[in-house]
Amino acid sequence: MLTEPDAETRPDPAVGIGAIDCDVHPRSPGQKDLLPFVDSYWKDMMPYRDIGHMELMSYPFSTKSFRAEGADGGVPSPGRLAEAHLDPMGISAAILNVVNGVQALFDPYMQAMMCQATNRWLAAEWLDRDPRLRAALLVPFRHPEEAVAEIKRYADDRRFVQILAICMGDAPLGQRQFWPIYRAASDAGFALSIHPGSNYRHAPTQSGFMSHLVEEQVNWSQGFASQAASLLSEGVLSEFPDMKVVMSESGISWLFGVSWRMAKDWRGCRVEVPWLKEGPDKLMERQLRFTLHPFDLPVEPEEVSAVVECIGGPELLLYSTDFPHDHGPTAARWPDGLSADLANAICRENVLATYPRLEV
Repeated sequence: MLTEPDAETRPDPAVGIGAIDCDVHPRSPGQKDLLPFVDSYWKDMMPYRDIGHMELMSYPFSTKSFRAEGADGGVPSPGRLAEAHLDPMGISAAILNVVNGVQALFDPYMQAMMCQATNRWLAAEWLDRDPRLRAALLVPFRHPEEAVAEIKRYADDRRFVQILAICMGDAPLGQRQFWPIYRAASDAGFALSIHPGSNYRHAPTQSGFMSHLVEEQVNWSQGFASQAASLLSEGVLSEFPDMKVVMSESGISWLFGVSWRMAKDWRGCRVEVPWLKEGPDKLMERQLRFTLHPFDLPVEPEEVSAVVECIGGPELLLYSTDFPHDHGPTAARWPDGLSADLANAICRENVLATYPRLEV
């Protein structure tokens, strides 16, 4: 594992090559930020109901690793992002992901309003202020019709490159009620990004509820594995073969066990899923992609290449920093043991192949 001095001094091969950062977190907008972007009804209702501080309990702003410079969960402004990250790293583009309580709202109409307002705020206050910025579009999974409408509204704004979902929401993401969202996203060239987070309407693990946040962070991989199995077995990957699914902050070490088991069991019960014409492992390699940070770093750095090969190869990896979240000194942005020769592929080529809407 990296020691603290190693993390500070080891050269980062992503610096200066025009890397594309696939996971950057702006601050969560508050009520004052969003009021200019809502209609007259919600201008009255937001103060009346005190809607504003949308902290997701499973992704809490108030804990140290998520807190940055006093902002709610992320970078306070585009200027600060440029000064602290984009300029020093030589980043050519950065995808902004707003992860907050919008994804957990039960009211479909409120969720639709909050998604629309947040997207407008992102465009006006972030994307318009720095040409390097891109963003994930928030869509209301509780209201698929409005989600489709929102995707169509932004089909011509190529600064939005993916739609965002949390990995432990109301239902497995492969289920049919979400297919209209994926059809609209696929038609417009959006990727689907799945990010850590839970709305706690179901236990976050197969064993029930946990006592501590650290347990949940360790068990996020269960949520990602469940969603991968759902998207595969329900037929989403087969139905929308051009849409990439980006597992953000999921790690990679869980994948090969799930992939191998799915491939094995599919051979014995493929009659249940006749739409799967290819082996599940091949479908997952073709369409699932994984952000680099935070990375499951083996104890011995020389084992990294073997782990990467087990998941299907470095083609599945996308550069990310999770900026400005702090995962400690051992969480180097370029994992120890991952060959620097892969920097251009992981930081640029893989990203551009994943996001057809992304222009740099």
